[in-house]
Amino acid sequence: MNKFLSLLALALLLSTASMAQSIVSFKAMGHDDEPIYGMIGASAFYLKISPLVEMNGSKLVLYIEPSQALIKDHSFVNVVINERPAYSARLSKDSVQKITINLTPEDLPADKFLKVQVKTLLTVSDDKCKDLDNPAMWVKVKDYSYLSLVKTNTNFFNNVNISNCFESKRAIVYPVNPSLHDLKAVAWAYSRLKKTLNKDIKVYQEDALPDTVRNYIMVGKWGSLQADKKQLINVTPEPGQGLLFLKKALVTYEDSVAKGKAKVKEAVTVPGEILFVTGGDDAGYEKTITALGNMNILNSSFGEYLLIQNAQNNFFKTVEENRTRLSLRQIGGAPNFMSGIGSLTNVYSFKNSDFSFTPKEVELHFVANYSSLTPGDRGYFNIYLNGMLISSERLDATGKLNTSVSINRYQHHKYNTVEAEFRIYPSSGNCINSFTNFFAEIDVDKSYLESKNPFITNDLSFYQYPEAFNSGTTLIVISKEYAKYAASALGEIIYELNNNINANNFPEFTYSDKVGAAELKKYNIVALLSQHDPLIDKMPDAPIRFNQKFRILNNENNKEVYRLSDSVSNGLAQIFYGRSNNAVLVITATGSQQSDAFLAASKSITEQLSTLSSNMCISDVNGNKYLFNINKSSENLEYFDSKSALTRFWETYNLYILLGILVLILMSFLYVRSKVQKSQELFND
Repeated sequence: MNKFLSLLALALLLSTASMAQSIVSFKAMGHDDEPIYGMIGASAFYLKISPLVEMNGSKLVLYIEPSQALIKDHSFVNVVINERPAYSARLSKDSVQKITINLTPEDLPADKFLKVQVKTLLTVSDDKCKDLDNPAMWVKVKDYSYLSLVKTNTNFFNNVNISNCFESKRAIVYPVNPSLHDLKAVAWAYSRLKKTLNKDIKVYQEDALPDTVRNYIMVGKWGSLQADKKQLINVTPEPGQGLLFLKKALVTYEDSVAKGKAKVKEAVTVPGEILFVTGGDDAGYEKTITALGNMNILNSSFGEYLLIQNAQNNFFKTVEENRTRLSLRQIGGAPNFMSGIGSLTNVYSFKNSDFSFTPKEVELHFVANYSSLTPGDRGYFNIYLNGMLISSERLDATGKLNTSVSINRYQHHKYNTVEAEFRIYPSSGNCINSFTNFFAEIDVDKSYLESKNPFITNDLSFYQYPEAFNSGTTLIVISKEYAKYAASALGEIIYELNNNINANNFPEFTYSDKVGAAELKKYNIVALLSQHDPLIDKMPDAPIRFNQKFRILNNENNKEVYRLSDSVSNGLAQIFYGRSNNAVLVITATGSQQSDAFLAASKSITEQLSTLSSNMCISDVNGNKYLFNINKSSENLEYFDSKSALTRFWETYNLYILLGILVLILMSFLYVRSKVQKSQELFND
């Protein structure tokens, strides 16, 4: 009996050690405070769940902050999980209401995204008709709402595979002296992770990998992997073969754990994963890199390793593609049946880079069906772009909506939000009976966005990045001596070039010393160069010569607004048209923190810029960034290390020299005049 109890206690201890509670806030998952407006409102959250989570015992905790004007006894909140009702209740008297829901395995669909919908029915007064447009009708789902997840190592070896391991990766590791293939692998792995994660992605050289990082991607050809890493891989790729191999293990380490007021050392066991991206030789390695860019291959790899004999990605660009018209479904719109009165809204997002080219004008076309209005009712269909009303059309008795509105380049930005709203005002006599009468649905397949004309300018700007690289083949050029600093920035660039609905830009990679005039004309160029790379002198169309020190002056008062300095590491980026009207982006780094400087510049040029004409960006490692519009003949650009000593002396002392010359001329004139007068006096005598 004692033996049985001992075994039972041991089993319980091991079970407890293999399970841990993890708290993940909505803020950490990319969700800020989410307001829900109107009498009848709803908001949805899609939360990715790790395969290591045990749903039994896990909880969803929501914090709901209601408007102070609501009649809480007559206002309701409903929570729907995986399309099934999970909670319904009146609002409580608390200023912030806490809702706790126990989760079950049935709440999590096969795609491992927990879908949580919060639906509300709100009341401010006893007259529903007056409540329709009352701005006090709102609640907020707070960003400190959280998931309390039970993580277990029990099914770690069975549940984790190549297809679902990317969500847990936070870092990429590459060899100390990376080859072009290594940099290419880092770039595509980075792009894949960034599409999955909301957090920063760390990139390390192999010799700088912290001990605390236990879940990462390691890239490198088979021959360049260290012996201790090869021992973790039980499949050896042949020449010409690529390999993705996921090594899983439980890692035990000592950690400080608070117990009361004291901290004690305890052994902690956590899952450790390394996803190896490798190949038997360069050809095989290249196949693995190609597979990294194919989501279909990755999402269907349910094992621990994948040997790649042939790799082709049909999504990669081989011919010019026309992406001038995009349906709402293509940009992420889903069918949504709406009913009620007041404001019924759908929101859609699109980027300029979703189109084949930067649009000068975009047509928004909506097709929808809606129920007929009763006599005296008033209905409108409103379109908002980035929060501004751009169109309003009255609904008629046909029940059919077919409308368009065009927006120009000054109205839309690099990243845009379109809000389509049905707003219904029932007649006063029928208000009470009209709450469930009206319904509408936008046809997301027949509704579309269409770019009418390309935005063409004499000078290329960051507003046109990255879609300026959609046409033709892109060549990524790297200074060999700066290759090890460029890995993270290359990941950002690959991500942006493919951050659209048709990810199809697979650039070629080369070193700068292999690039001549022919390549500079043949390809779109993205160059990550050292400041004094000779290739810079082969780009005569560049607005600024990065290999020289410069300063930028204010056009109005000629005062200095920026001077390049090596005391702070800066990332410098400029974009322009090359000799054959091809797009060229050049990024360089100064100072001692070249890797951070490259990354800062590559991130800054992709942000929602406020100007259409910025072609020069300076971003330092402290988060400061400056945007300029510069051309080669700009009077506000001055190089201060290209002048001779005589030139600099003249610019410094020219006024004094001219004044001295003027004084000498005057003195000479007076001297000659005095001599002439004396001569005349002698002659007269």
